[in-house]
Amino acid sequence: MAGGVERFMGGSVTSTIIKLVVISIAVGLVLAWLNLTPWELLENIRRSLEHLFARGFGMVRDLFGYFLLGAVIVIPVWIVLRLLQSSRGGGK
Repeated sequence: MAGGVERFMGGSVTSTIIKLVVISIAVGLVLAWLNLTPWELLENIRRSLEHLFARGFGMVRDLFGYFLLGAVIVIPVWIVLRLLQSSRGGGK
């Protein structure tokens, strides 16, 4: 059971929690610097969902465009990270 949890977490539970705390603080600092609050972010998500339903299928086309735009960055970074991980013997 513990092996499954560690596999899901990507390492030991303690180290994963510490990493998540540090990343959360860093993201929180950036959001504070941008003058965003959690409530504003939730409100923006709510409005985006409302807008999604209001616009219907036109938004699906837009989302696909956003997907492609993000994938241009995310997919190559993921490939590089996987290659680096496998070259260190971490890949399974």
